[in-house]
Amino acid sequence: MSVARAHDPAQVRRHHLALLARAVGARGLHWRLAGPEESVLAVSSPRTGHQVMIVAMPTGTGWSYLWTGGGIADVADADRAADAIAHRLT
Repeated sequence: MSVARAHDPAQVRRHHLALLARAVGARGLHWRLAGPEESVLAVSSPRTGHQVMIVAMPTGTGWSYLWTGGGIADVADADRAADAIAHRLT
């Protein structure tokens, strides 16, 4: 899917959340897509049991990940977002 040409915000959101899901999974975290139209990424640490909910939202110039506790990252850098999320869950 070409995100640049996608017109359905729900489809774009799922695409971004799927990229982040792969990145947090590579860091040993558990994840699942939840909510209406799989609009939320639920991530948990199997070691600590801590959890965080993440959404992908359009911003003025693109899309950003937002998560509980005030976290924010540009969707263009899913690895940086996954690192920050992993750090929060430790």
